[in-house]
Amino acid sequence: MRDADESVESGSDDTPDASPARVAADAGVLAADLLVGGAARDALDHLRGHSWTTLVASDALLADAEAVVASLADANLARDWHDRVAAWREPVTHPPGDHPALASAYHGGAMQVISLDPSLTGPGAAAGLRDRMPVSVREPRAFATVFSPERLYPEVVGGEYPGPDRDTRKW
Repeated sequence: MRDADESVESGSDDTPDASPARVAADAGVLAADLLVGGAARDALDHLRGHSWTTLVASDALLADAEAVVASLADANLARDWHDRVAAWREPVTHPPGDHPALASAYHGGAMQVISLDPSLTGPGAAAGLRDRMPVSVREPRAFATVFSPERLYPEVVGGEYPGPDRDTRKW
């Protein structure tokens, strides 16, 4: 898997089963969550607020986001942010040169990617990606709108949805 236009090879035995509760976010979304808030924060708060959801991210993806934060804000903030997100995310590995967000999703069993990249969120890219892996790529506002913990909980965990179980303000 090199970029959005190249084919995805079959996964390894250690790749988790794909789940709609497993999500990857690209470097722009991760940086916007910290620096801007808004739709990026709303989207990621869905994950931070529920212990049964998972952000999957490779070291390469976090390094890309850290570089964005450092270039727009400051290196100390970027380093602190990296440490915090590294402790929260579920780490995945992928071959060098792969698109960090797509490869994180593929190797991490994420069925959803949150992206600010129009080459990933357009209809042509969506159709091409779905032919290769079970993934939906959405902009942060669209993800925050359609991601429904209430509807997903019975499928992923089972039982009646109890509401968020983590305080997103403490993150």
